[in-house]
Amino acid sequence: MTRAAVDLVRQAISPARGQAWHGGPTPVGALRGVSAAEAHWAPAPGRSSIWRLTLHIAYWKYTVRRHLVHGPIPRFPRSPANFPAIPVRADEAAWKADRALLAQEHRLLNEAIEAFSPARLGRIPRAARKWTFGEMLIGVALHDAYHTGQIQMLKRLWVGRR
Repeated sequence: MTRAAVDLVRQAISPARGQAWHGGPTPVGALRGVSAAEAHWAPAPGRSSIWRLTLHIAYWKYTVRRHLVHGPIPRFPRSPANFPAIPVRADEAAWKADRALLAQEHRLLNEAIEAFSPARLGRIPRAARKWTFGEMLIGVALHDAYHTGQIQMLKRLWVGRR
């Protein structure tokens, strides 16, 4: 694969302007205007909330970035890792911080992809056991689209919940 292929993946994750490749917003864009109360709400017990999905998306951006960059990077700041715990009550300051965490991981992943050598796309990262770098990059773009769709649906359910 070429540099152009890597750039296509990066643009799919973070378009220069407008909507993402699937016609909707990026995960960061989907959160604009979402309050802490809306983000905290889940449609039923045991179901995900926008807040939970936000942290999950941030974690997987972090995880892919961790494989792409050379050298150690700090641990993900929330736990448990894959689906970090959200606050017991909706709190605007905590929600703002977690939205910022997603935006930061989004930006850092884009920077890692920009610096990534296309020659490594077919290789499996040392810390991974199965997936190539290329598969991880495509996977994170699809992961974003899938969970952003869930966020969009939860926003609609929030409006019609009464």
